Amino acid sequence: MTSNQDLQQLKLAGHWINGLAVAGQSDRFGEVFCPAEGKVSGRVSLANVDEVASAVASAKAAFPAWAATPPLRRARVMFRFRQIVEDNIDTLAHLIATEHGKVLADAVGEIQRGLEVVEFATGIPSLLKSEMTENVGTGVDSYSLRQPLGVVAGVTPFNFPAMVPLWMFPVALASGNCFVLKPSERVPGASLLLAQWLKQAGLPDGVFNVVQGDKVAVDALLDHPDVQALSFVGSTPIARYIYQRGTANGKRVQALGGAKNHMVVMPDADLDQAADALMGAAYGAAGERCMAISVVVPVGAATADALREKLVARLAKLRVSYSLDSQAEMGPLISAPHRDKVRGYIDSGVAEGADLVVDGRGLHVAGHEAGFFLGGSLFDHVTPSMKIYREEIFGPVLAITRAPDYATALNLVNAHEFGNGAAIFTRDGATARHFASHVQIGMVGVNVPIPVPMAFHSFGGWKASLFGDHHMHGPEGVRFYTRLKTITERWPDNVAAGAEFVMPTMK
Repeated sequence: MTSNQDLQQLKLAGHWINGLAVAGQSDRFGEVFCPAEGKVSGRVSLANVDEVASAVASAKAAFPAWAATPPLRRARVMFRFRQIVEDNIDTLAHLIATEHGKVLADAVGEIQRGLEVVEFATGIPSLLKSEMTENVGTGVDSYSLRQPLGVVAGVTPFNFPAMVPLWMFPVALASGNCFVLKPSERVPGASLLLAQWLKQAGLPDGVFNVVQGDKVAVDALLDHPDVQALSFVGSTPIARYIYQRGTANGKRVQALGGAKNHMVVMPDADLDQAADALMGAAYGAAGERCMAISVVVPVGAATADALREKLVARLAKLRVSYSLDSQAEMGPLISAPHRDKVRGYIDSGVAEGADLVVDGRGLHVAGHEAGFFLGGSLFDHVTPSMKIYREEIFGPVLAITRAPDYATALNLVNAHEFGNGAAIFTRDGATARHFASHVQIGMVGVNVPIPVPMAFHSFGGWKASLFGDHHMHGPEGVRFYTRLKTITERWPDNVAAGAEFVMPTMK
C-alpha cells in the first residue's frame, strides 16, 4: 500500500462534468497501478451519489438542444473527433499500455477498432432514415421516426479502456442522446482524454460526461430516474445484477457478460494456422479479452496430439515483457489480486487432474520483478466437470478438451452456459456451414479465431453472455439508443365528415 503522503503527490484522475475537468468531492479514492512495474502510478476519485446526479443533470440540461441538432451536424462532430483521436493515437495508446498493461501494439489496435465505430456513427443521417408509405388509406400517409432516448449511460471494463467506451458513446451521441460514462476505476485516464477531444471536436458542454467510481456510482446511475438506458460490459454476475436492477427501475439495459469461448479444430484443418491463431487468441492481452479463446477442442486423438506439440513449441518462444517493449507479445495482468486469482485457477486445474503441459506461474521478467506477470499456461485432458472448464479465467490459460468426433465437439460448445464466441478451423465447407448454423453462440468464426464483428455489424453473445434484447454498435446499437415513433397523418379538406364511433379503418 502507498502512504497518504505519497498519494498526495500522485496524479489524480477526476471527473468530467458539463465540459470541465472537476476534482472529486467524496473524499474516497482508488489506486491506479502500472501493472508492469507493480506499483501505484496515480489515484482516482470515486464519485458519490451527488456527483453522479450532477453529471446526469448536466446531460439532461444539454439534451433538448443536442437532440434538436440536425443529424448531419452531429455527424460532423464525430468526423472531427475521429481525426483528433487518429492524430493523437500514440498518446492514447501509451496511456492504455501503462495503465492496463497490454503491449503497445495491442493498445493501438484497440483504439483502431473503436474508431471504426466512430466512422460508423458518422453515417447517422442515413442510419436514422425512416420508412414512409403514401396512401395507406385514401389521403392518409404513414411514416416512422427514430428519436433519441435522452440521458443514457455506459459502464465499461478495465480490459478495453478506449474501445468499449467507443463502442457505446459515438452511436449514442450521433443519435441525439447525452451520455454519462462510468469507466473502470482501474484505468481512468483514457476516458478523460476522450472527453477533452470530444470538446475539442465541437461537442457542446454537458452532452458527454465522465464520472469515475465504483459500485456507488454504478448504483446511482441505475437508480437515477433521468437515466433512460444503460450499457454494460463485464462479468456475468455483475451483468445480471445490472440488468435486473436497471430494468426494475424501468430502464432499457444491454449488459454483456462473461465468456468461455471454444475453438473446434477438425482433423482436416491446417494445424500450423490453427496453432498460430490460438496463440494470439488465447494469450493476446494476457487473455484479458471477453472474446479470447480459452478452450480448444481438437477432434480426434491425432489432431489433439499434433496441436498440443505445436502449441508447446510456440509457448516456449512467447515473449512476455514490459508493455512498452516493442518486442513484447504479451504483457502483465491488470493487478496483483487478479494475477493471484488466475494462479488459483491453475492450482485448481492441477488439483482436479488436468495435465498442466506448460506452467506460467514461475515467470519472472528481468527488471520488472514486481510486475503482475504470469506466463502463458496450457492444460490438456481438461473435462467439462473441471472448474477451469466451467468458469471464465480471464487470463493466459488455454485448455485442451479432446473430442472423438465433430458431434461431440459441437455438443460441448452448446452445453456451456456461456454463448459469446466460438470458432471452427476446417477445410470442409459442409462442416463449417453446419457449425455456423447449429452452434448456440452469438458470434461465430470460420477459420477466424476472434470473430469480433466490424462496426457496421453488431456485437453480442447468447445465453449467460448477454442480458437484454440488443447487441452493441452497428444497426442494433442505433436501435438501442433510439425509440420508434410512427405517425399516421391526414390533411382533410374543408368539408366536415362528422364524428366516427367505430374502429378506424383505411378506405
